[in-house]
Amino acid sequence: MLETFLQNYLIFLAKSVTVVLAAAAIITIAINAVRSLNSLRHGERLDIRSLNQRFRDLADAVREAVLPDAELKALQKQRKAEDKARHKGRESPRPRVFVLNFDGDLHAHAVEALREEISAVLQLAQSGDEVLLRLESEGGLVHAYGLAASQLARFKSRSVPLTVAIDKVAASGGYLMACVADRIIAAPFAVVGSIGVIAQLPNFNRLLRRMDVDYELHTAGEFKRTLTLFGENTEGARAKFREELEDTHRLFKDFVTEHRPQLDLARVATGEHWFGLRAVDLKLVDALQTSDDYLLGKVDTTELIELRFQRRPRLAERLAQGMATLGRGLRRSLLDGSGARWR
Repeated sequence: MLETFLQNYLIFLAKSVTVVLAAAAIITIAINAVRSLNSLRHGERLDIRSLNQRFRDLADAVREAVLPDAELKALQKQRKAEDKARHKGRESPRPRVFVLNFDGDLHAHAVEALREEISAVLQLAQSGDEVLLRLESEGGLVHAYGLAASQLARFKSRSVPLTVAIDKVAASGGYLMACVADRIIAAPFAVVGSIGVIAQLPNFNRLLRRMDVDYELHTAGEFKRTLTLFGENTEGARAKFREELEDTHRLFKDFVTEHRPQLDLARVATGEHWFGLRAVDLKLVDALQTSDDYLLGKVDTTELIELRFQRRPRLAERLAQGMATLGRGLRRSLLDGSGARWR
């Protein structure tokens, strides 16, 4: 009798636990669904990845192929002990390197993600932490890259060390950003410099006149408009336009001097660009090193944390980015096969 009662009770208990677990699972799924809907509605997320684990996985893939079973088992045992000690807090917390990425275009669209990533890092960074920015940009609009450089200056104002790594190119507006860093590293053949300003536009006035098309432009203020696409440009307008370019160049040079006073500005602010091997001698960069080598050298002593802010672009932005990508592709196709020229 007692045996039957216990058996029935255990069956009832099992059913009750099953019901509770099922209900908990349904609630969890519902909460996650709501969160997913909210995420999709806002179209934003911050992806965080451990680069230590990434490097470790790459090395382990090779070890599994080449190490004898005994050595591999010993290594795995050692790793488990280290992970256990870390989780129990017996190891001192290691300093962190926050890794950010900036892939620039004409309008510096990547600054929208960069500003969010910087805001996240500044709330977490502690003494001993640092930031590595992997920067790739040929430059672009002055105000767009001015904002990007100002975002990086937020690290300096909070005394968070910033290293900029240039693996391919940081020229013009790209170098405006790079010079804010406490330290700049570059690959030997990365393109660096181009501290200058350029502006160009076609003028269709003579074509319109041949077609008997009148074009009128009315302004209030002597220099509200200088050069124009369709009207007749005057020497006074051209002179004012050149004056504005020179002033922008002076601001560019002043900004670079503020952040890298060691530069011989008369030598490097000519609008020229140099490969990393030459840029070191000119003090445009501090050392020759790729971002991969820099991170690999810190993998055993620091936590490497990569942040990527993602926002689903609007249709107009997707179209603009697609056109920019197409333009870059056409531009590259016009270069000779050696790829030696930047522009």
